[in-house]
Amino acid sequence: MIRIENLSIDLGEFHLRDIDLRIEEGEYMVLLGPTGAGKTVLVECLVGIYRPNTGRMLIDGEDVTRLYPEERNVGYVPQDYALFPNMTVRRNLAYGLEARKLPRKEVEAKVEAMMALLGIGHLHHRLPLNLSGGEKQRVALGRALATEPRILLLDEPLAALDENFRAELAAELRRVQRALHGTFLHVCHSFEETADVADRVAILRDGRLVQVGTIEELLSRPADRFVAEFTRTRNFFDGVAERVGDGCRVALGDGGPTLMSSYGAFDGPVTAAVRPEDIELGHGSLRATVTAVRLKPACAEIELDAGVPLIAHDRRPTGDHPLAAGDAVTIRIRAEAVKLFPREISSP
Repeated sequence: MIRIENLSIDLGEFHLRDIDLRIEEGEYMVLLGPTGAGKTVLVECLVGIYRPNTGRMLIDGEDVTRLYPEERNVGYVPQDYALFPNMTVRRNLAYGLEARKLPRKEVEAKVEAMMALLGIGHLHHRLPLNLSGGEKQRVALGRALATEPRILLLDEPLAALDENFRAELAAELRRVQRALHGTFLHVCHSFEETADVADRVAILRDGRLVQVGTIEELLSRPADRFVAEFTRTRNFFDGVAERVGDGCRVALGDGGPTLMSSYGAFDGPVTAAVRPEDIELGHGSLRATVTAVRLKPACAEIELDAGVPLIAHDRRPTGDHPLAAGDAVTIRIRAEAVKLFPREISSP
């Protein structure tokens, strides 16, 4: 289990401010955010590469803030994997174990077990130069896990892989984590990759944590517009809210439709957000015109004009989609699908 308490650090261009985060034993946590948010800096603080200016870090109840990296028993897979180019796969896997001066038979047994777990036994004699990106990733993972670390830190482990292979190796990471009951902290900037592996997600922006929660919590209750955008909400509108009971009525744009929202009781200027999959086509009483249809692998993306521009995702079979540009449709947007955030008004 990891506890990060009130951690701050300044490194010039990169910084962290007042980070409080708890990662449970056996949890797969993803640290998500755009480039420059401070994700790698936080991981490198846990590794021991940097020491924070304030705050502390505890692993299994032990304060490791001032310990050297080798004293923390933390596994680390950096972005470039950092394999030893002159060592075979077997020797790379054995390196950390040999550095601890374990008996040769114990080293050999642990290396064999790790190669079996990761399915890389047939690569044991190869040098890193002769490995694919996915094979390098598995070897780096195995080298980090061989020493049985208390936690494993993965910094953009899938970034160097092509899109088709990324989902496969994300599933592999999840399988290994489950098999070992390990505590993993995985850094990435892809929400799709995050959804493939995470138990919970911590979102960083400009060196600050903005929300921590499950995928479901991020989708259903985003903390602000930034989180909604980062989790692939596509429809945003300026509007004016009027409180109605525990929710509110929202008039969108200039002459746009009025929607009900159960996201909170707001009065005044707001930003409304609606996910594309929450727009129900062929239901409700709101009229719209189809302006474009684009076929995607898992859905049809429908552009609509409903007084404001909308993007809807229709998950019916896409091979022969019934809608085309110019068609009139009705849509429904349920109150729980309309997320609201206070709108900042620019000064004149």
